[in-house]
Amino acid sequence: MASHPSSTRPEPHVTHRVLNQPPPRIDVNEYLGNRVLVEAVARHDGGWADAELTEIGAHVGTAEFQHDAHLANTITPVLHTLDRWGERIDEVEYHPAYHRIISSALAHGAHTRCWADPRPGSHVVRAAAFMLFGQIEPGHGCPVSMTHAVIPSLELQPDLAAHWVPRALRRDYSPELSADKPSAIFGMSMTEKQGGSDVRANTTVAEPAGRGGPGRPYLLTGHKWFCSAPMSDAFLVLAQIDGLGDRPGAGLSCFLLPRVLPDGTRNVFRIQRLKNKLGNRSNASSEIELDGTVAHLVGEPGRGVRTIIEMVAQTRLDCVLGSAAGMRQSVAEALWHARHWKAFGATLVDQPAMTAVLADLALESEAATVTAIRLARAHDDDASDTERAFRRLATAVAKYWICKRGPHHSYEALECLGGNGYTEDFPLAMRYREQPVMAVWEGSGNVIALDVLRAMTREPESVGAFDAEVNLARGAHPLLDDHLDRVRVRLAELAGLNAASAQRRARGTVEAMALALQGSLLVRYSPTPVAEAFLAARLGPDRGLEYGTLPAGADLAAILDRH
Repeated sequence: MASHPSSTRPEPHVTHRVLNQPPPRIDVNEYLGNRVLVEAVARHDGGWADAELTEIGAHVGTAEFQHDAHLANTITPVLHTLDRWGERIDEVEYHPAYHRIISSALAHGAHTRCWADPRPGSHVVRAAAFMLFGQIEPGHGCPVSMTHAVIPSLELQPDLAAHWVPRALRRDYSPELSADKPSAIFGMSMTEKQGGSDVRANTTVAEPAGRGGPGRPYLLTGHKWFCSAPMSDAFLVLAQIDGLGDRPGAGLSCFLLPRVLPDGTRNVFRIQRLKNKLGNRSNASSEIELDGTVAHLVGEPGRGVRTIIEMVAQTRLDCVLGSAAGMRQSVAEALWHARHWKAFGATLVDQPAMTAVLADLALESEAATVTAIRLARAHDDDASDTERAFRRLATAVAKYWICKRGPHHSYEALECLGGNGYTEDFPLAMRYREQPVMAVWEGSGNVIALDVLRAMTREPESVGAFDAEVNLARGAHPLLDDHLDRVRVRLAELAGLNAASAQRRARGTVEAMALALQGSLLVRYSPTPVAEAFLAARLGPDRGLEYGTLPAGADLAAILDRH
């Protein structure tokens, strides 16, 4: 059969052109574009770092940083238990993109800048930096957070602090395990397979190595069911100091466990496997076995929970920061799509039903950000006794509520993108898988709600401080006033209940407290349209259960203009 001459061969058909798709959301300054965060930083004495935060915002908004975030979450960590000669190495290999991200975060002080340069607003600036990096790539925030949070616990043991704190404060990063490198990042490992959050059920045992007084090493034997960031340079862990003969043991104690010993040899740290997690995929989480593993006592023997709780308190705040950062990403991506996509003759953001959804998501994000930065300010070194009492209760309240609101918020934002949102090519699928970890880690819902009850009982001054804070807005709006009255009644009733009855009412009480705090802060700090819409949507008689059910008359344009 004769072929057609090339001159008469038909041109390939163009089946379609790409139309009505939003442009890539790149080269956006994530700090300057987040008016809520910029205002909060300035309000809470962090304006002195505006230039650096602006630099971070530009950096994390680049196409290169976003691509690294994608790579780190799709080419996930790999465990190597043995080298090719059969020697035990227990190393986790990360994609180079992960190392570039965490190196940049540390270089900008997202870990320990507030300890290295303590002044009014230092925790605020550190929180903002942490949020900006975590908005685009959240997984690296785990070791960044733990390195930040370990400092108060380490300072309880001056001899260890003298060696480790200067290393944790440094801004350089090296992923290698070495006793000689000048910097260090930290991890934390408390839970065991039989106990979970009930760490007093831990069975890992610590035995003193040889004779001697304070500073002598212990040898740990046991396991840890969750150990995140296993390539960290050192960890705080919990273990039981058993008795000898007829002498009772000290009980559960806190220890610093280095991955590498001073002579350069590897400590016994057998990584059994990496967890196959729902999200948080760029960050390795592992199960480990300890067998005569060298560690050093931190704090008093038998006071392990009291010692490590200093670290937990800081990481709980970071869970709030991480959830708020995730909400910001969700709103930013949903709004970007809606402002560029046209349907049924109008841009999506101008379709009334979608406008209401987007505005409601923006309200949630603003409330979370305003609360998170207010809490960060309460953690500064100049905090008064009242501020310290307030943060003890308010951090737990915010951790419960904001972290619990995160998953559904990310889902609703994902839905705004339609089918695109459900694909891994766009960042909201990653965010939807990521948000639950903030609610689970450092105490899931019931654990946090019970911790609120514990704080009320053991530190009653925290209740007074919380009440004083939320009532600063009393008289500004009748819905808020009525809710503040209800919260006071709830707290008074709770104080008179037995333990079982109090537990049953714990979640409802904490939710009411969280809404009181957020409503009070928005009334004081946000524009009137934002505060009024939030109060009506969260506290009003016609409040809905889903996003997008804002009351008639809400100024949606004013709400969205801030995002």
